[in-house]
Amino acid sequence: MRVAEHVPMVIDPLEAHLLQACTLRVGLVVPVSGVLGMLGPCAINCATLAATEVNAAGGALGRPLELVLVDGGRDPARVAREVAGLVRAGAVHALVGTHASDVRVMIERAVRGAAPFVYTPPYEGGARPPGVYFLGEPASRQVGPGLDWLVTHRRARRWFLIGNDYVWPRLVHASARAHLRERGATVAGERLVPSGTADMAPLVREVAALRPDAVLLNLIGSDLIAFNRAFTAHGLTLPRLCGALEEHGLLAIGGDTTGELYAAMGYFGSVATDAGLGLVERYTRMFGADAPLLNAHGHGCYEGVLLVAALARRAGSLAVPAVEAVADGTTIVTGRGPLTLTGRQVRQRVYVGRADGLDFDVVTSA
Repeated sequence: MRVAEHVPMVIDPLEAHLLQACTLRVGLVVPVSGVLGMLGPCAINCATLAATEVNAAGGALGRPLELVLVDGGRDPARVAREVAGLVRAGAVHALVGTHASDVRVMIERAVRGAAPFVYTPPYEGGARPPGVYFLGEPASRQVGPGLDWLVTHRRARRWFLIGNDYVWPRLVHASARAHLRERGATVAGERLVPSGTADMAPLVREVAALRPDAVLLNLIGSDLIAFNRAFTAHGLTLPRLCGALEEHGLLAIGGDTTGELYAAMGYFGSVATDAGLGLVERYTRMFGADAPLLNAHGHGCYEGVLLVAALARRAGSLAVPAVEAVADGTTIVTGRGPLTLTGRQVRQRVYVGRADGLDFDVVTSA
């Protein structure tokens, strides 16, 4: 798959062997199918923008970056086999991933530290293996500010927790239960559902029957959209705090004007910092005013590509031992401002946005 000639080429893995040896190839693992498929277009655009900027500044290790696209929306084991095969064959030298955590875990096991892997979305926290670098917020940090705000400002004492049944929602819920206990709040109900659950009406009816003060939603992609549509159709107006809602998801549910829909993310396209406004301007200049909306998941790919280039420059190599030796202290400047790696992760502000039509207004940050 090719994009315009003035930006780096994004190719299919089957074409990767045709690339010349003078390029530095980054495997871009993003979903273009499945529950999270809607994240793909913006993520690809953002990675392309980052690679363009890296190449305009001379590339990395004296070589231009090329992006090799892998569909991260498929079965985790299949994605991991494909990625590991590309790494073993030398078809990619590093990885940037914006996809579900179950895919990340399988990639970690399959690649086993053979190439640097930058994982960009919010994640569940826990161990950070050598060669894997995290740009997203761990569960312990991501939802806490939103829980606190709703407990304080909306007197949300009884919560219903809902998520997909895989590692990230399970551990976010564990963090949320502990956090709510510390605030004197309780979990009145909890459900985990399989990915791809189309009929959310029974779950919405269960929430309505329990009458909680608020709902924490850790559903992803099309499941999150389906639940919010069903919620609105049922006429409910409880506060909902989402751990994976971004601008495209908000657009897909038709926006929200109830003042009761919230999202906790490390980035919103509407955050008016100098760095954020500059990124919006460059993104729009390259892809046009009708391009997919900038959002946290796409922006993560921008950060991931910049970090791969910065690690390569700092280490003089993309061999994992060399990268590990210098990773701490590596800094990039993104739409969130400066980010610095410490202990294979970054610490950055978390924003809580309240949906206002088709946009988010930030109500608090921490």
